Amino acid sequence: MKMNAIVAGVGMTQFGKHLERGLKSIGTEAVRAALEDAGIDADQLDAAYVGNAAAGLVTGQESIRGQVILRDMGLGRLPVINVENACASASTAAYQAAAMVSAGLYDCVLALGVEKLYDEDKKKSFGAFSGAVDVEFLKPFMAMLQSSSKSSGGSAGSSGAGEKRSMFMDIYAAVARAHMESYGTTVEQFAMVSAKNSRHGHLNPRAQFRDELSVEDVLSAPMIAEPLTRPMCSPIGDGGAALILVSERKAAELGISNPVRIRASVLRSGWDHNPREEDAASLCAKEALEEAGVGPEELSVVECHDASAPAEIMAYEAIGLCEKGGGGELVQSGETTIGGRIPVNTSGGLLRKGHPVGATGIAQIVELTEQIQGRSGDRQVEGAIVGLAHNGGGTIGTDVAAMCVTVVSR
Repeated sequence: MKMNAIVAGVGMTQFGKHLERGLKSIGTEAVRAALEDAGIDADQLDAAYVGNAAAGLVTGQESIRGQVILRDMGLGRLPVINVENACASASTAAYQAAAMVSAGLYDCVLALGVEKLYDEDKKKSFGAFSGAVDVEFLKPFMAMLQSSSKSSGGSAGSSGAGEKRSMFMDIYAAVARAHMESYGTTVEQFAMVSAKNSRHGHLNPRAQFRDELSVEDVLSAPMIAEPLTRPMCSPIGDGGAALILVSERKAAELGISNPVRIRASVLRSGWDHNPREEDAASLCAKEALEEAGVGPEELSVVECHDASAPAEIMAYEAIGLCEKGGGGELVQSGETTIGGRIPVNTSGGLLRKGHPVGATGIAQIVELTEQIQGRSGDRQVEGAIVGLAHNGGGTIGTDVAAMCVTVVSR
């Protein structure tokens, strides 16, 4: 959908392990930071869209998550729309908020993504991901993943999914093995993604992990599900991110001098198709770029859904940064690092910034906004003008369940 919503303010917590904090504390911090950045009071908001994926299972809070968070900070009356769409929950909330502003129905809207995944019971945390597939097909799906791992000689990936780790790491591992077989992508190239993002995350004070890793560090780390070692897998986390989106009229009233606009946002679900045919990510990226009136070569910076290192390589191909099968060579070239032709995941990505799933999509837009406004400090991309956020969630069959691609620009 073609959009024309202006980002008036952004806010974000540090992502990490916050066992002592709840959804209300985390969400309030992000909202207050966004309001302060926009220079407005909460009573100027017309509506709020709140993305969250797993609070029902992890914390027990169902049905009215957004209202509970906002009421705790003294904010009521306004319409609150709760959005649950797996790892794409936050980007879906931002998509809906931007659409309402672009349509002229609201002048000033909050989009919030917030998640609390850490729990003393680790099975509860990892189990939150098991519902992001077709649960009626869960047993045969898990059996298929285990069979795939065994047939390729894997041992780590043959058991423990959903109990010792997110089952999505087994999904990504299977996809990675297929990419290696089809295109000759190497484990070393996957490790290059993790090492690159660790360098970026080292420069991000809000990142969950800030230690720098070499390719050798990544390759020698414990195996999670062949061929993925621990640094090739995104961690669970707690965190929140928020946007204040306004109309042109409201932006003029507020005197915003360095506006960033949401130019396009496309939300689609996956479908049954041949593995070599266009998928949801490719279609969303193509439509978002067309609607924004830019090509992949015009992007200044990209935040993509690197829930695993292979996922970033495949995102390169879906977005059009390289040809199909060329993602491994692209990361190896150094062009996706800060200072390269097209820096990807300058925040550290999900691998290092962290992945509190219901907050991730908006956190990506926060990073792009700050990059375009020149506020990213040591990780600043020189001359950033146009950014793209790629955020997916869940799996059904051979495709993502929900995919959202958003283009923002100066």
